Amino acid sequence: MNHSQARLSAAFSALADPLRRDLVSRLADGDATVSELAAPYEVSLQAVSKHIRVLEDAGLVTRTRVAQTRPVHLEAEVLDLMTGWIERYRRRAEARYRRLDALLAAMPDDESDASSEPNPKNEPDQATAFSSEG
Repeated sequence: MNHSQARLSAAFSALADPLRRDLVSRLADGDATVSELAAPYEVSLQAVSKHIRVLEDAGLVTRTRVAQTRPVHLEAEVLDLMTGWIERYRRRAEARYRRLDALLAAMPDDESDASSEPNPKNEPDQATAFSSEG
């Protein structure tokens, strides 16, 4: 596994946890301290620190020192790597669907084919059945 594949795997693995995804979402609005990040959760400061450590190991966040605080900063580079990977497969899927749409559009209309076939059970066809009910 090359370096960017390893980073991609670590990032997706780190974001598998909903609390960590929420931390990343909040950090997208700006840097925050561990205490600020932990405030809305009913978990210990140590638990949030462990989650931040996982995000840090995956390269999604960094911590710096500003005076007496250690704000957590979201690193966009790894998000760009993830977005590029997702986008590549989205484009491939869209191309496949466009080919399928073109194939379906080129197929003959089933309505005209069905009306020329005999009715094997001598039952009224749907169009006749609906028109006689009304």
